[in-house]
Amino acid sequence: MRVNMVRASHFSKVLVLFGLGALLALQPQGATWAADGYIQTAKYIFFFIGDGMGIPQRAAASAYTGKPLTVDTFPAQGVTTTAAFDRFITGSAAAATAMASGIKTKIGYVGLDPQLRPVKTVAEMAKGQGKKVGVISSVSIDHATPAAFYAHVPSRSMYHEIGMALVKSGFDFFGGGGFKDPEGKKSKAPQGNVLKAARAAGYTLVNNKQDFMALKRSPGLKVIAVNPWLQDSAALPYHIDRRPQDISLSEFTEKAVELLDNPQGFFLMVEGGKIDWACHANDAVSAIQDTLAFDEAVQVALRFYEKHPRETLIVVTGDHECGGLTLGFAGTKYETEFNMLKHQDTSFKKFSAEVLKKFRQKCGADCSFEKIKPVITAHFGLKFTGDPQSDPLVVKPYQEALLRQAFERSMAGERIHSDDPGTYLLYGSYDPLTVTITHVLNNNAGLAWTSFKHTGVPVTTSAIGVGAELFNGYFDNTDLAKKVMSVMGLSPQVVYMADAA
Repeated sequence: MRVNMVRASHFSKVLVLFGLGALLALQPQGATWAADGYIQTAKYIFFFIGDGMGIPQRAAASAYTGKPLTVDTFPAQGVTTTAAFDRFITGSAAAATAMASGIKTKIGYVGLDPQLRPVKTVAEMAKGQGKKVGVISSVSIDHATPAAFYAHVPSRSMYHEIGMALVKSGFDFFGGGGFKDPEGKKSKAPQGNVLKAARAAGYTLVNNKQDFMALKRSPGLKVIAVNPWLQDSAALPYHIDRRPQDISLSEFTEKAVELLDNPQGFFLMVEGGKIDWACHANDAVSAIQDTLAFDEAVQVALRFYEKHPRETLIVVTGDHECGGLTLGFAGTKYETEFNMLKHQDTSFKKFSAEVLKKFRQKCGADCSFEKIKPVITAHFGLKFTGDPQSDPLVVKPYQEALLRQAFERSMAGERIHSDDPGTYLLYGSYDPLTVTITHVLNNNAGLAWTSFKHTGVPVTTSAIGVGAELFNGYFDNTDLAKKVMSVMGLSPQVVYMADAA
């Protein structure tokens, strides 16, 4: 809203307008949108969500490569607040529900308002307009963020019910990770097998790269495509661990565009979910690599936009920051050495689950810290001889002491619990040695962490295409859904399922 103070002819009118302007200035907002939709509608809408991708994650990835990310070059750049209805530091379910429907909700709720009333999502609205709809995630496809675009349940942990909601959605393309509870083993009211239900509903199921790449657009085709290797919790492997036979996030995106393109247009949500998981574990390199993989998926959308610039909108945002990543560390003062991060060749997950497991099996009863040193050097580049002053890869005496202590805990199979404050602050709930290694490497490079959980700092939203200017400025995550609705030619408001029926 813009107020032209010059035209105010009366002092009282000036005061009223000034008061309104001051009130609006206190509210998060970007460009305004029309009550009944934006002046122009987008035929194709890409909605990218980097889970856990705050401002520092984007900045770290850019510093790592030495060049801006694709999203950094978009003409519209905004700052987005993320608080949930009942907690300042949000969770993925509440955040995704806000971004998908425009409603603040409670932690853990998916597609429901705080009173448990189902709210319609922008993906469901797009389907109602006759568009084809796709949902992609690098974590399980029934996880909180993707679920918020098609499911309506009171708990994000209701994976079986979410999987069944996926089938019932009728959306045209699902890709990425698998299902966490397809048979309903953890459900109080199992509804059968999700995969069997999907086949019965006409979905084509694919779980290898060869068949996936061979998919061709055809009338009525509906696809659920799952990567052949699900590394942890039915999710894709971290990008740093990806094999040639794995399907990357950008390949999922490219195939989705190919299959969804049609005269009525499409809506495609793509989540980079493992950015968040890497940040929970304080593994900067894995988070950076997954941020870059996410940015490559954005590049696919940008290439499509360049062919359809007057019909396409691309929005890229994060649901929250994770880990409290900082670009700067007290131990290095003003110095940074991000190139040393490139010595890491494996994620924290693969190192703890595979490398350490093999190490224990090989060394048996004689697992000494001296024997693990070359293993650490091989996978992370850290050195144990030399001058720390001239070579930042050389661990300092106090860091070696921390690594020795963590090694003893790991070899003893010690589990760290959050009710033990002293050890939790050091290791979170992760393998002590692995998280200490990433801390030392990150710190020596000039990065640090404040948490093993989410934080409440705002995130960056970037946009290009039809209505992109709406995403400039400072606004709440609920406004993301309303701005997208506006560009879809819809009234930017929360729609309840009962009202829409």
